[in-house]
Amino acid sequence: MRDRLGGTDAIAACKGAIVQATEYLHQQFREGAPVESLIRQRAAFVDALLGQLWEQNIGADSEHCLVAVGGYGRGELHPCSDIDILLLLDENAGDAEAKLEGFLTLLWDIGLDIGHSVRTVAQCIENAAGDITILTNLMEARVIRGPQRLMEEVQQGTSTEKMWPSPAFFRAKVEEQRNRHTKFADTEYNLEPNVKSSPGGLRDMQIIGWIAERHFGVESLDRLTAAEFLEPVEAQILRDGRDFMWRVRYALHMITGREEDRLLFDHQRELAQMWGFEDGEKLAVEQFMQVYYRWAQALGMLNEVLIQNFDQDILTAEGDHNILELNGRFQMRNGYIEARNDNVFSIDPSAILEVFLLSARNDAINGIAAPTIRQLRRSLDLIDDSFRASEINQKMFMDLLRSPYKLTRQLKRMVRYGVMGRYIPEFGQIIGQMQHDLFHTYTVDAHTLEVIENMRRFQIPEFAERFPVTSRVTARLPKIELLYLAGLFHDIGKGRGGDHSELGAVDAQAFCELHKLSKRDTNLVVWLVENHLTMSAVSQRRDISDPDVIQQFARHVGDQHRLDYLFALTVADINGTNPTLWNAWRGSLLRQLYTETKRALRRGLENPIDKQVWVDETRDAAIDTLEYRGFTIEEIEDVWKERGEDYFLREKAEDIAWHTEAIAGHHDKSKPLVLARSSLDSNVANTTQIFIHARSSAALFSRICAQLEQLDLSIHDARIYNANDGMTLDTFFVLGSDGQAIAEDQARINDIREALSHALSQDASAQVVNRRTPRAKKSFSIPTETSMSVDEVKNYSVLEIATPDRPGLLARIGKIFVDFDIDLQAAKIQTLGERVEDVFFITDADQQPITDPERCEALQRAIREELNETA
Repeated sequence: MRDRLGGTDAIAACKGAIVQATEYLHQQFREGAPVESLIRQRAAFVDALLGQLWEQNIGADSEHCLVAVGGYGRGELHPCSDIDILLLLDENAGDAEAKLEGFLTLLWDIGLDIGHSVRTVAQCIENAAGDITILTNLMEARVIRGPQRLMEEVQQGTSTEKMWPSPAFFRAKVEEQRNRHTKFADTEYNLEPNVKSSPGGLRDMQIIGWIAERHFGVESLDRLTAAEFLEPVEAQILRDGRDFMWRVRYALHMITGREEDRLLFDHQRELAQMWGFEDGEKLAVEQFMQVYYRWAQALGMLNEVLIQNFDQDILTAEGDHNILELNGRFQMRNGYIEARNDNVFSIDPSAILEVFLLSARNDAINGIAAPTIRQLRRSLDLIDDSFRASEINQKMFMDLLRSPYKLTRQLKRMVRYGVMGRYIPEFGQIIGQMQHDLFHTYTVDAHTLEVIENMRRFQIPEFAERFPVTSRVTARLPKIELLYLAGLFHDIGKGRGGDHSELGAVDAQAFCELHKLSKRDTNLVVWLVENHLTMSAVSQRRDISDPDVIQQFARHVGDQHRLDYLFALTVADINGTNPTLWNAWRGSLLRQLYTETKRALRRGLENPIDKQVWVDETRDAAIDTLEYRGFTIEEIEDVWKERGEDYFLREKAEDIAWHTEAIAGHHDKSKPLVLARSSLDSNVANTTQIFIHARSSAALFSRICAQLEQLDLSIHDARIYNANDGMTLDTFFVLGSDGQAIAEDQARINDIREALSHALSQDASAQVVNRRTPRAKKSFSIPTETSMSVDEVKNYSVLEIATPDRPGLLARIGKIFVDFDIDLQAAKIQTLGERVEDVFFITDADQQPITDPERCEALQRAIREELNETA
């Protein structure tokens, strides 16, 4: 019996045949063989193997049936895909349980990934009635061995006359797709898309096929001739798109040796090389992923159109149509706008923009009818230079930007249906353009539309609580369309080499002049595009408590008008770059910069604030608070005698009072004083403030950073105030490592204070954290970049470090400062996805900037070597 089921030699022979077939197909793939042929050859090979093993172990004359289902049933088998089979039992045949168990065991023994079910005809029919997934598998079933009559009985029992009629099947499959898309954020543009299940992936094509097969009774889309469902050009897009996705999936299985359908970062680079892309103005991986995203978008759009067309024109009864005439060219049918004749766009090409304008002006219009989308696609070549030069079309586009309803939805449709890329050719170049990092979670075109979506949200009451200042500022903008134009062009220069802000400004100027905007409006849009990163950079990389920084930024902005537009654009841009990037801390920095710049502009650029006035006002406010708490002027001045003006410039009066009261009550100077509290004050958002007063030492900063990381905290701002009496006063603003506040967790705040107090009371050196680096971050071997300059006004050196994030980063930098005898005065910490961009304000031991070129280079080299080694 063992020999019949397959002895050692038989199992080895089967394994060898599988390896040989796999290696042959892989070699054919590398040599450029059509992928459809390869996956069908693999299915045919498995058919032959399973069929032979079935005959040897179950019997060629068995009354039971071996059936291929799922993708294998379609005759499509990728290198490492599950082999789904159904053992279809004849209820009237004899018991074959032992033989069937042995057959399945043999399949596992030879290394096949088998997914199986064992059912009778009646069980198949019963299960299919209650589970559409089982029905779908059975729709694609194919008999490998055994009597065909059993499968015919199943097909008869599961026909549309018996269960799941076409409308019910359609609704269930659309709901299934909706739920699947939700798991992938409803976008084709995931950073690491799933080639099978993400929107625009293979499953979207299969959904279309299943719907058509259930309705028209055909075996596959390839045999569908119903022109009202699938036009020839659409059939070609489906075939070509499926071929591309198949090639990607085959390659993923081949290089990983497992059923891997996720395009992970490492795999993206390998596939880009396999596809022959090379680094240039765009990285090879970015070029490859742009091709992927464009195919995913094309297939996603086709899925949308075909499903909508099927719903509207095939399933909906003729008598149920509710038609409202909009004008001579368009009407609304059941909430969808549609052309009133088949030649509307060829007769008047301006109707291409009009359909979107009408949709944006009528809140009752839910979308564009599928036949009209098809007409749009066929008419894209009408959008040429003369179309763009038409004053009618230019006016319509600008009117669209001023429209009250669903503007972002219209712009997304214009991108999806190919209109935007034709009307603004530069925009066409960024469609599907990704940036190979964890910071930018969207492609450039998707990010651009998300930015405009944010600008719309600023005008919606329910978002006012999340963006209170931005909402008020946006409401005051006199021409909202100028903000949208700045959003549309701010990243349009990406992927072309050079400074994308400058390239985008050139494109914006040409567009504004073509569309007859006034010189003032044109200058504003161009300035916004050119400066869209400035406000974010100043707020997060400069000391915005310094009046000089505020005055300098105010001069750059020039007037309140520009400040308002730039603020709204900046907030929209940060929120549209990465959903996790925006937090209350970044919001508070921008609000502080906006408010202080507004005050500077109100005073007049010729009347900068006197630093001493600022210092005196802060001191007086702190004294008032402390005197109320029983302090005398002499006691206060005794605590403050070693404090320089920076302390009173950068700290708030209430915090200074808090620090002073604690220092006065802390008598054991040998032990560090550690305070911690959370604040909802708008200037420090919902960060936790940590205040440390301790004996100054070269390793103190490194030790503090190491301990904070041990506590799972991330530093967002650090201020160091060294004094001549050997004491240092440091303030840190921290959030949880996930970017979330710990404001309400008083127990945790107490733990932080106690842990820091204990750690800093020890003489031990900093214990650098060595946590496991997440897989996604490991995929980016970006070298560390450093630069140094001297701030002549503040009299310190400015060290900027951009590097991949990793555990223990700040503690390692602090240790290098110790080695080079460097004093840290302040730090601005910024984490952007997998990358950090930190700024350190440093001096030598004599509190002077570091000017020796050799020492500057040695410091930077030490940092680069240390961080690159640990990346």
